Amino acid sequence: MTRPAALTPADYLKKILTARVYDVAVETSLEIAQDLSARLHNTVLLKREDQQPVHSFKLRGAYNKMVHLSPAHLKKGVICASAGNHAQGVALSAQRLGCRAVIVMPTTTPQVKVDAVRGFGGEVVLFGDSYSDAHGHAVALEKKEGLTFVHPFDDPDVIAGQGTIAMEMLRQHQGRLDAVFVAIGGGGLIAGVANYIKALRPEIKVIGVQMNDSDAMTQSVAAKQRVTLADVGLFSDGTAVKLVGEETFRVASELVDDYMLVDTDAVCAAIKDVFVDTRSIVEPAGALAVAAIKQYVATHKKKGETYAAILCGANMNFDRLRFVAERAEVGEEREALFAVTIPEERGSFRRFCELIGDLPSFGGPKTLRNVTEFNYRISDAQKAHVFVGLTTAAKGESGKIAAHLSRHRFEALDLTHDELAKEHVRHMVGGHSQLADDERLLRFVFPERPGALLKFLSLLRPNWNISLFHYRNQGADYGRILVGIQVPASDAQAFDEFLATLGYPYVEETANPVFRMFLQQ
Repeated sequence: MTRPAALTPADYLKKILTARVYDVAVETSLEIAQDLSARLHNTVLLKREDQQPVHSFKLRGAYNKMVHLSPAHLKKGVICASAGNHAQGVALSAQRLGCRAVIVMPTTTPQVKVDAVRGFGGEVVLFGDSYSDAHGHAVALEKKEGLTFVHPFDDPDVIAGQGTIAMEMLRQHQGRLDAVFVAIGGGGLIAGVANYIKALRPEIKVIGVQMNDSDAMTQSVAAKQRVTLADVGLFSDGTAVKLVGEETFRVASELVDDYMLVDTDAVCAAIKDVFVDTRSIVEPAGALAVAAIKQYVATHKKKGETYAAILCGANMNFDRLRFVAERAEVGEEREALFAVTIPEERGSFRRFCELIGDLPSFGGPKTLRNVTEFNYRISDAQKAHVFVGLTTAAKGESGKIAAHLSRHRFEALDLTHDELAKEHVRHMVGGHSQLADDERLLRFVFPERPGALLKFLSLLRPNWNISLFHYRNQGADYGRILVGIQVPASDAQAFDEFLATLGYPYVEETANPVFRMFLQQ
C-alpha cells in the first residue's frame, strides 16, 4: 500500500482557510498585556483562547475533524483520549452534531475537566496516569465498539482547525511581530500555527515551549526521530504527553524555529502575570508561552520587540491555586527563602528583626521588604535555626541578602532554589522540644504593617523566651501567627497584663491536644 504524500504548507494553508470551526468556536481577542509589556520593555500580545466556550483552543480542531466525518461515521459515534481540553471539545462538538462521544481520560485529569465533559454529554472513561495510557485504552475501545477515533493532535483536520488561531492573529495584528510562543503537548497546536505563519509571514519566529519534565517534542527534534518519554510531569496536565504525533513531529521539525523549556516556578509566576493583566486564571499549559517570553527576554536581553503568547487553556482546578500562589513569588524571585542561624542569647531575635527591616537596596531602588514567612522551634541551647521568607525587589537578590545577613553575625543559607525547602521543610519546622519548659502557646492576629512584630518584641519581658514562632503571609490585612513563649508560673499575672497592653486579638492554645501531641515535650 502506497503511503499518501505528505501535506505541504500550501496544502495546510488551504485546509486552514476552509476549516469549519466557527459553528462552535469564537474568534478570540488578541490583547496587549500592558503590565507585563511595561516590565519586560517589549510588547507582549496575549491570544485569549481561554475565551472559548470550553476555555481552550481544542474545540477548533475537534469540531473541524468531526464535521468532515461521513453521516455513517457520525451515527456510530466517536471516541477520543484526552487529558481534558480536547475531551471537552469533542463532547461539545458531538452535542452539536448529535452523535455519541466516548471520552477516555487519565485518572490524573483535574475534576473540573471531567465534570465539564460530562456536562456536555460525553461518556467519560478514566484510565491510566497519562495521555499515552488513555490513548492505548481508547484504541482498544474504538475497535471493540466500532467508533471513529478523533485524535487530539496527530490528524491533518485537527491541525488545520488549530491553525485558525494563527489566521486570526495575523489578521488582528498586521504590524511588527517578532515571534509567536506556542505550548507543545502532542504538537497539534504548533503544527497548525507554524504552517499558517510560515506560509504567509515566514520572518516571524515560531517558538515551541515545553515543561522541563515533559519535553517529548524537544527531545524528538534533537534526536531527529520521535522519542518516547518514560514518564512525564503532571503539573501541566494539558501538555503531559509521552510521545508526540508522527505528523506533528514532521511539521515541527521542518517549520518550528526554536524550542524552550520552562519549570514549574516560572509557570506559576506566569499564571500570576496573566491574572494581573487580564484578571483571568489560566491553567499551567495556558501559561507556558508567557513563561517562555519572560525567559527569552532575560536570556537574549531584548527590548522593543513584539511577541505573542497563545493562552491555550484555562481549565484550572481551584484547589491547585494554593500551590500556584505559593510558588509564584519564588518563581518570579519576588520572594527569597533562607535558613538563618541566630545565637540563643537575649535580644538576638529582636536584633535580627531590626536588621531585616533595614536591609539595603543592593544598588536597586529602595524597597520596603516584608517578611513573608517566619518559622522557628527551639531545639538547641546555643543557637536557633530559623526559616525566613522575604520579599525582594529584583532577581538575583537572594544571594546578596544571605551574604549581608552573614556579615552581621547571622549565618544565612539561601534556600530560594532548594526544592526540598520549598516543597516540604518550610511546612515541617517544629516538633517536640526538651528545652521548652513553662511554654504557653498563643495564636495572635497581627496587623499586616511594618513594626507590628517589633512592637510585640519590645513589650515582651527579657526573661520570657520565644520558643516557637510560625507565620506565613496569606495576602490578607491581618497575619495569623502562632507563638510559643516560656513564662514561669510566677509571671502569670504579668503575662496577662502584657497581653492586655499588646492589644492584638489572641487565643491561648496551651491546653489544645494538638499542641500536646505534636509540639510539647
